[in-house]
Amino acid sequence: MHGMRRADVWAALACHSGDMGFELCYLHDVHKVLDELAKHDRSIEKFMAALESSPKPTEGMMAVINMLAMSASYDPDPSCYLGIRLPYDLYTGELKPERWKNWLAWDPALLADKYAGNLRRLKGIFIDCGSRDQFTLHYGARRLHRELDRLGIAHTYEEFDDDHTAVDYRMDRSLPFLEKALRG
Repeated sequence: MHGMRRADVWAALACHSGDMGFELCYLHDVHKVLDELAKHDRSIEKFMAALESSPKPTEGMMAVINMLAMSASYDPDPSCYLGIRLPYDLYTGELKPERWKNWLAWDPALLADKYAGNLRRLKGIFIDCGSRDQFTLHYGARRLHRELDRLGIAHTYEEFDDDHTAVDYRMDRSLPFLEKALRG
């Protein structure tokens, strides 16, 4: 997003398994978040107290932590505890369109058109993702790749046979790409 929005600051970008395609990567965990928060009277404050006293977070707790972090990033609400409001009803799971719209304003897979001018100014764009990403980020990466192709924006897209975990070795591909792009 920084490269898309601020081509005046960034000359090139590399995106490894970046969060995009929000409806796939975030909404598939809604039921986990709701089930975990239900154990704490659907209260983020009570959940946080339980988390702080837990010796080891459960898988459900980790789903909540991730969703809270994303809510704080994509749609902060200073009027709520810790500035966090989830984009759906905590009882039914129904999306709140006005809140979800704020999230989507940060989804790179949806923003290629809006930032096409900035993207064209970059000296290089490298995007990759594992084809078995457990957060389904490969679908958003494919969508962004397709949009960049449609817009005629030069970029490198690589999908590799792996998941989201321990893929630092992919920097062996992106760092030389960035060096070459920046040297021009």
